[in-house]
Amino acid sequence: MTRVAVQPRLLRWACERAGYAVGDLAPRFPQLPAWERGEKQPTFKQLEAFAHATHTPFGFLFLVEPPEERLPITDFRTLERGSPRPSPDLLDTLYAMQRRQDWLREDRIEGEAAPLEFVGAARLDDDPMAVGQEMRRAVGLDDGWAGEVPSWQDAVNDLRRRIEALGVMAVINGVVSNNTHRKLDVAEFRGFALTDRYAPLIFVNGADAKSAQMFTLAHELAHVWLGPEGEGISGFEGIFPGEGRIEKFCDQAAAEFLVPARELKDRWRDAKGAPDPFERAARYFKVSPIVVGRRAMDLRLVNRETFFEFYAAYAKRERQRVKTTRGGDFYNNQNTRVGAAFATRVIRAAMEGRLSFKDAYDLTGLRGGAFQEYARRLGMDLP
Repeated sequence: MTRVAVQPRLLRWACERAGYAVGDLAPRFPQLPAWERGEKQPTFKQLEAFAHATHTPFGFLFLVEPPEERLPITDFRTLERGSPRPSPDLLDTLYAMQRRQDWLREDRIEGEAAPLEFVGAARLDDDPMAVGQEMRRAVGLDDGWAGEVPSWQDAVNDLRRRIEALGVMAVINGVVSNNTHRKLDVAEFRGFALTDRYAPLIFVNGADAKSAQMFTLAHELAHVWLGPEGEGISGFEGIFPGEGRIEKFCDQAAAEFLVPARELKDRWRDAKGAPDPFERAARYFKVSPIVVGRRAMDLRLVNRETFFEFYAAYAKRERQRVKTTRGGDFYNNQNTRVGAAFATRVIRAAMEGRLSFKDAYDLTGLRGGAFQEYARRLGMDLP
């Protein structure tokens, strides 16, 4: 039985990195306290199991000192507690999306695809309202679009498909890959954008409410419009997505994209007399009542006191609300977690021998029978 020498501080670091308190893993690893004190050493298999349980790259446990892990993209988050050390769930999600982007970029270039002109088409000196209107035209949203979509879920799905049709990978997922035991934390991040002229990607934290996902989709699309300076991760608490110039720009562009000023003013004539004007307008536009309320305040349809009184009451109700969610159909979920367009491209490359099936499994997060079944549902039968 081969035992492995490992620095106790690395074991403690791995536990803290994964969000485990002292003793949380003791039932699964009874000898962990002794390992951390340096009194005993784990076997190779025990250390592998520990790395798996803490979502730690196995090689990290052989270092002399814990590594300093940094986000591979710009951090635009404005959290009350500051930007903490990124969780393994966030890092693993980011790295997986970067691998998808790298592969798609090479595949499109090899196929002599033209760069996407809208990536980087906006500048911070531009009028964000005008950028939001241009985004709306590019995606093909007509006046009244949201009011014609029956539900929030339908609206999110339709908007995601429209964004994909532009050539943007639009991923919505509330867990790491397909691991339902690794749920993403909305308090840590709302979404991120990876900008590239050949393969831009936006990721939305699917653990968030559907109405909030709508705003994040539009917000991250605005990041893509800014190009390289817009690449980064978004996270915010309360009303304001960020105090930085880039986040404010994307906030304003997204607000116009989803809730055009002219359309809100028209709808407000009917909504303002209702006992729940913000909620009523929100149901029409398929966004959070907070987004509608903030938009109404900015357009001076309501005063600050009215909005902030509503915001305080709404936030209190949201904290008290018990959320119940269902996992849904596994293969339908892949349309948002992977994307039919991206998956089709990967499957076709594997079938043509341009990509190994192992790499195809890694890119999609699907294995064996699940990969084959999803391919079949996309109209491609694998041998």
